[in-house]
Amino acid sequence: MKYKLSCVILCALYFGSTNISAQKISYGTDSETGAISQISIGNDETQMNWILKTDHSQYEWIGKEYGWGLGFFYLNDRLQKWEKPENPVKSAMITYKAGDISITVKRFYKENDLVEEYTFGNTGEETLELIDAGINTPFNDNYPDAETCITNRCNAHIWAGGNAAYVNAVRMGGSAPHLGLAVIEGAIKSYEIRERDRQKGMSNFRGVIILNPENITLKPKESYTLSWRIFAHGGNGWDDFNLKLLDLGGIQVQSDRYVYEKGERAAIQLYSKQDGYTLYVPVERLGENRIELVYNGGKKTNIDILCISSIENLIEKRINFIIDNQQYNNPDDSRDGAYLVYDNETDRIYLNDAKRSDCDEGRERLGMGVLLAKYYQKNKNEKVKHSLLKYAEFVRTLQRDDYTTFSTADHKSKNRGYNYPWVAEFYFEMYQATGDKQFAIDGYETMQAMYRQFGYGFYAIHIPVRLALQVLKQAGMTDKYEDLKTDFLKTGDIFVQNGLNYPKHEVNYEQSIVAPSVTFLAQLYLETGISKYLDGAKHQLPALESFNGRQPSYHLNEIAVRHWDGYWFGKRKFWGDTFPHYWSALTGEAFHYYSLCTGDTTYQKRAENIVRNNLSLFSENGKASCAYLYPCKVNGIQVQFYDEYANDQDWALVSYFMVNDK
Repeated sequence: MKYKLSCVILCALYFGSTNISAQKISYGTDSETGAISQISIGNDETQMNWILKTDHSQYEWIGKEYGWGLGFFYLNDRLQKWEKPENPVKSAMITYKAGDISITVKRFYKENDLVEEYTFGNTGEETLELIDAGINTPFNDNYPDAETCITNRCNAHIWAGGNAAYVNAVRMGGSAPHLGLAVIEGAIKSYEIRERDRQKGMSNFRGVIILNPENITLKPKESYTLSWRIFAHGGNGWDDFNLKLLDLGGIQVQSDRYVYEKGERAAIQLYSKQDGYTLYVPVERLGENRIELVYNGGKKTNIDILCISSIENLIEKRINFIIDNQQYNNPDDSRDGAYLVYDNETDRIYLNDAKRSDCDEGRERLGMGVLLAKYYQKNKNEKVKHSLLKYAEFVRTLQRDDYTTFSTADHKSKNRGYNYPWVAEFYFEMYQATGDKQFAIDGYETMQAMYRQFGYGFYAIHIPVRLALQVLKQAGMTDKYEDLKTDFLKTGDIFVQNGLNYPKHEVNYEQSIVAPSVTFLAQLYLETGISKYLDGAKHQLPALESFNGRQPSYHLNEIAVRHWDGYWFGKRKFWGDTFPHYWSALTGEAFHYYSLCTGDTTYQKRAENIVRNNLSLFSENGKASCAYLYPCKVNGIQVQFYDEYANDQDWALVSYFMVNDK
């Protein structure tokens, strides 16, 4: 759909001018390639380099070919690169040649900002079309360890929004200054990721980010210029970034939300520094709706929203699909009763013949059991109850008599710490669903087994603080309640003491270490009223928020940066940005509990937006996908697909229920 914005409403969305930052962008260039080798911000105490080093010193597989500003395009199906300049790199303009195309790179300052102009000129005698071009922008987005990440790494939030494209690179610790890039001439249509591999950083390296200009057609002697402005911005993160964009003459596009039920109206807002306009669009077509916006005499950008039948219908279809298609029924198999991975491509359960640990019958698949238990509490249904009770019998087979918990029923798998709170959460939810005290006992004993084996400093996902304590209280298990509360207090003390100094887990540093910490501390405050736990959550909140984007798309808006889950849990085993990935909903839980602690309803609204956007992982027919691979390409291969495995994504619906529990 296309909408031309030909009139404006003044002041409704006017932000006014502001003094964003006076800090100057500094940069250095490589004497051999002319590429930018270093970008820093004046008066930055950490002297962070915002881009990857391309001399093999930071990562041995990242060399000069990935220097900032070098690139490539396809001409008549032939790859053309610009890597070596035609003239000395110290000149004001650097010229490269690729076939009959000249590439002139000009860099200069405007106030304290760095402006880069890339001009493509046709020096030949025929009309040429440059297809799938890419310009290297290797932002320093990777995870060596928490200490380094907090001060010297960034989360690069990319919006390939045509003429209104931008990148907001937010320091991972959340402290200013941050770095922004805004297109001021030309257009960016997509982005891609290079150098992702199990031998190249695994889950701790996002890859080399490359921005893709729009396809360019050039007549003889004709040229095309893409230009962007790089700037520093301040301590309010996205708010300061957006104000800076407006000050530079750019625009902002947003919606009141990004997932709508059929028949609703989307309120789309487009605004500049002086003017604003709201467009009300009826949402009728199920699936993705890309709304193209035309502004300022023909410039184009877009906003991506999702239309679903209804949230209730989507969840009900998913519940029935799990019971009918993903519960394994084979009394001769130790996995009898388990909820297993489903292959949407072959339309059958995946029995994990390859013995992939990320497809075991336990582990993240517990999310299906927790989901059904929460659903049953609100929707009493014999079909669901029968399935749950059978599943509960299976779950107990994952454990020894002392509640040591494994990922597989044969107990030959790793004794993995993450399993314990998930199994405990399932048991506690089953108590809520059935009133059977044995489930409360099983939940308590499972948590005790976790603390015996992994201590109090493990940043486990989904430790059910409030649920566990409330269940033990309801079940009349006063002594167990006090014991587990003491365990939780010991964990909370360590989380507060560590602050932003997070220990390494399965990934060196990630959103799903920070979010569980904030959520744990907020829940502990709600249960105890002890202020140091709320203070600890508040201290860590900026680091958590830095993972989240605000781009105008249900794939990206308030969705945390994650980029390895398609490999570990997907059928195609692709690395690369997963937007959304269901664990991004952990941030929604953290915002929800923080809102309950503080009364700040803006965090509750953000939480609801996160879990709504994650509904995109679920189909109208009840099927689901563990991850959406968002970039245009990864390692040169086209992606932008939902992986065929329904694997672990149902935790997103658990989060949906949690966030919307009034």
